[in-house]
Amino acid sequence: MSKKDFFKAKIEALTRLTMNYGFSGILPLYIVTEYPRSGGSWFSQMLSDCLQVPYPRNEFPKFKSCVMQRHYKYSPFFQNVFCILRDGRDIMVSYYYYSLFENERYNQKLVENTRKKVSFSDYDNIGKNLPKFIEYLFTHKGHPRYTWTEFVDSWIDKKDVAFVKYEDLLKDAIGELYKSILEVTGQKLDKRRLEEIVEKYSFKKIAKRKPGQEDKKSFLRKGVTGDWKNYFTQEAKEIFDHYAGETLIKLGYEEDSSWVNTK
Repeated sequence: MSKKDFFKAKIEALTRLTMNYGFSGILPLYIVTEYPRSGGSWFSQMLSDCLQVPYPRNEFPKFKSCVMQRHYKYSPFFQNVFCILRDGRDIMVSYYYYSLFENERYNQKLVENTRKKVSFSDYDNIGKNLPKFIEYLFTHKGHPRYTWTEFVDSWIDKKDVAFVKYEDLLKDAIGELYKSILEVTGQKLDKRRLEEIVEKYSFKKIAKRKPGQEDKKSFLRKGVTGDWKNYFTQEAKEIFDHYAGETLIKLGYEEDSSWVNTK
């Protein structure tokens, strides 16, 4: 990255922080926060279309009402917040591919840095590598500089936040959009319009593949839930349970820790 690009990125980040912390209730801004690989980009695209406001995803934000999507922990200064949650085990798998394989969304720097910190002889052997990678995410805190459990704990008991689970979005995106937008803005959106938006941003439309058809080198890799079951070894289960088992239960993904020893 050149010095010019470096300073541009820093200024953009500072602008976003200033807008989110100081003007989210005034402009207004609609803040979508998630731990990486939780579906926040997908939700933000649909939300932007629903509310007819911009979504400055990879561009410098203008000082006006828009959707601002980032990986923020809780702040009392934020208003109009949508918090996207996802099963942390699926996040581990999705984040493995996102941070160790280059895709079309300019993640080369992340891949370079991650491979320096956690290297493998065969990156395609996710079953063998996943335990070490999970340990890395919960101890080294690369990007972002906090764990999935820390993100969840910062938000889970807060009020005035619309919580949306990725799994529920896949099952009923229309219902989840309607409910969460009503909760945050008070607006009752037309269901037919919501159907059009959900179809417009569906995995099949955007990725040009059916959900479940994998492309390891795409930002939109697979678009399914429960994929962790295809990759978690017994060791991976035990390591994840050690660091985040209570969070799984807290979010309702498991009733207890018996999943660790379930075949």
